[in-house]
Amino acid sequence: MYQILLIVGASVLGVLGVVHIVYILLTDKFSVYDLSVLDGMKSTSPKITTETTMWEAWIGFNLSHSLGLILFAFMYIPLALNHVDFIKGSVWFSSIPVVFSAGYLFLAYRYWFRIPLIVVSVSLICFIGAQSNFYI
Repeated sequence: MYQILLIVGASVLGVLGVVHIVYILLTDKFSVYDLSVLDGMKSTSPKITTETTMWEAWIGFNLSHSLGLILFAFMYIPLALNHVDFIKGSVWFSSIPVVFSAGYLFLAYRYWFRIPLIVVSVSLICFIGAQSNFYI
């Protein structure tokens, strides 16, 4: 059960990352309703640099966020499939899924909206369930 819950939890986050990339690159779901905001984002830079615009930074941050979720899934699914004893034997590798998804849950609660909050909650529940199953 430990292995299954790890795989499901990581898969949920990986799918969320893929959907996020698809929405960014192939839809207008990350655009804004108020076109004056879009114009403002495309015509101003953050104070840290003038080498990018706020719009380019917005897209880049969202894409890198997606890649982080996908990378996590690409690391933990094969680990759980092929080296579950390694994960169980390492406090570090057995704790990362809970800490990682708890961090995303905080971000979803504080800054995002209901759907990612629900999806990340499912992942965290899987990881907590895996930990609980491991210690029983």
